[in-house]
Amino acid sequence: MRLGIAQTNPTVGDIDHNLAGILARIAEARSAGCEAVIFPELALCGYSPHDLLWSRGFIARLQAGQEAIREASAEIGVIVGGVIVGGRRAPANLWDPSSVADGAGEKRHNVALLFADRETVGAQPKLHLPSFDVFCEERHFSPGAGSEVFRLCGVRVGVNLCEDMWVEDGPTGVQAGLGAEWVVNISSSPFFLGKAALRRRIGARLAGEHRIWFVYVNRVGGQDDVVYDGGSFVCDPEGNLRFQAPYFEEGLFVVEPESSRATAPPEERDTDLLRRGLVMAIGDYFRRNGFSQALIGLSGGIDSAVVAALAAEALGSDAVNGVSMPSRITTKESRDDAHEVASRLGIGWEEIEIGEAIETLSDSLSTPPDGIAAENLQARTRGVLLMTLANQRSAMVLATGNKSEIAVGYNTLYGDTVGALAPIGDLYKRDVVRLAEAYGERIPERVRHKPPTAELRPGQRDEDDLPPYDLLDRILERLVERQASRSDLLAEGFEASVVDDVLSRYARSEYKRRQLPPTVKVTPKAFGSGRRMPITHGYRG
Repeated sequence: MRLGIAQTNPTVGDIDHNLAGILARIAEARSAGCEAVIFPELALCGYSPHDLLWSRGFIARLQAGQEAIREASAEIGVIVGGVIVGGRRAPANLWDPSSVADGAGEKRHNVALLFADRETVGAQPKLHLPSFDVFCEERHFSPGAGSEVFRLCGVRVGVNLCEDMWVEDGPTGVQAGLGAEWVVNISSSPFFLGKAALRRRIGARLAGEHRIWFVYVNRVGGQDDVVYDGGSFVCDPEGNLRFQAPYFEEGLFVVEPESSRATAPPEERDTDLLRRGLVMAIGDYFRRNGFSQALIGLSGGIDSAVVAALAAEALGSDAVNGVSMPSRITTKESRDDAHEVASRLGIGWEEIEIGEAIETLSDSLSTPPDGIAAENLQARTRGVLLMTLANQRSAMVLATGNKSEIAVGYNTLYGDTVGALAPIGDLYKRDVVRLAEAYGERIPERVRHKPPTAELRPGQRDEDDLPPYDLLDRILERLVERQASRSDLLAEGFEASVVDDVLSRYARSEYKRRQLPPTVKVTPKAFGSGRRMPITHGYRG
């Protein structure tokens, strides 16, 4: 079978735009001699539409778009992710107005639709609805009743959706038992480091165990705090890889699996995957929200330099402006380094002295601030200026905080936390350093190697206030991503005084994290939509 695998980059809710792209890919696949073309999960409305699914107008437009796809399926088979509505969802709370507003009692299914020759071949609902991390499908969808096998283009095909391939004893085996020769999984599977290899391993195992051709089709692109990496593939009945699509690349990929032989591509370095994912996330976030210009507060440090490099790659150097805002205690080295970063990246540059503004604000108070309050006044003055410049120029500010700082609250609310997006908010300090090294001389060596500092008081260094980053990151990784307890950390040999300090900082900074801009997810557990913690609580590990 000659297949077209469409790695699309849909915009959530822009059904007309997404439909036009799908119809264009169908026409392209037909022209390329494809017998069938396969699109990702929820390709028409984008993943995830969340509570847009409660809107009757949204559903009506979605159903009209699905009919247009059916009409476009002349002389070609089409598998595409959509939504069907019908039947009563029970049990349902029909008394509470909040429940009724959220579609109580009405079933919605996340489905794969199969069309051919302008006819509906079938619809396969998703069976397993994920409700962990960034997923909340049980809120919006009902699971399907079971698996089917359909005849498409002369082949017996089973289709399942994303999570269905990840669960033990999922529908692939059932579909193979019903006679499926091919099993297709359509996905909208978010990126994190290491996930692509997991998908390929699962696909190869399913193909080999059930002696079927296994086709995996995933979307690409950034959507708020989530980025999708594509990486679609085909495995033969022996579990061998026959086709591998590129990562972070939209397009139609034409493949004849029976006559091709592929080897798994060399695993890309983590830093390269991080860079490509973050660049795509920034570019899509700006484009889809109607902005083209970015502002970044350049301190002369490694975090702001990496964010500037990512933004320049995503948007073009002409669309990025670095703003240095030195105070009376900012060193000449920091000012020079900030300017050098802008120069090497080819981005816009300006310097705004804030010493007088800080003094004016301080003097306006009956008791001028000192200590932490005075330090934070500097950061908040910078935040006000950045946001004002953004308003003047119809630009968006990119926040420059990293995951290590965010985890322990080593940031200033309404200061260095301001912005529309936090590109490196899911990168520990060690990962920021690796990314900076990958950029090479585009980020000056002195910036890459000098001791980190917030420079809010003379001679300040981050490690005067925090454990060394190599130690802090090891504790935080266990705490955030592995849900380690205090006793777990002590059992691993971490000092009690350090553990208690980190746990205390971590817990009491929850209110800050709740107010951060969206943080692009690149690890299994980010500080974003996939993490739901109470702000007010007394647990300390």
